[in-house]
Amino acid sequence: MNFYEKLKFDAHGLIPAIIQEHKSGRVLMMAWMNRESLEKTAATGKTHFWSRSRRKFWMKGEESGHVQTVRDIAFDCDGDTLLIQVDQIGAACHEGYQSCFFRSVENGGFKITEPRLHDPAEIYKKKG
Repeated sequence: MNFYEKLKFDAHGLIPAIIQEHKSGRVLMMAWMNRESLEKTAATGKTHFWSRSRRKFWMKGEESGHVQTVRDIAFDCDGDTLLIQVDQIGAACHEGYQSCFFRSVENGGFKITEPRLHDPAEIYKKKG
């Protein structure tokens, strides 16, 4: 039995993937994968995802150069969530932060908990 048979994709054929930095254990991001993106990730060693908003397949770092090299792919006991450990090059967050989880709730508001590594305007092409 291959591991895909143990996974539970949702009604849209998607499964959530938590991306964790291999060395530090820090959670970098969460994204959605379909079977094709998971197969491509396993085959290439680079993370690939399915964008629900853009309705397209994409590779992390294809525009920014901030790629993720896969170190391990695991899944939980229910088979409905992936945990992918990576070596991250540059910022994981499209807003220029190391992690997408750069805000913490504080006193009914929030605070930014890490420095911005890159200005997104300098990394991503303007779409007009």
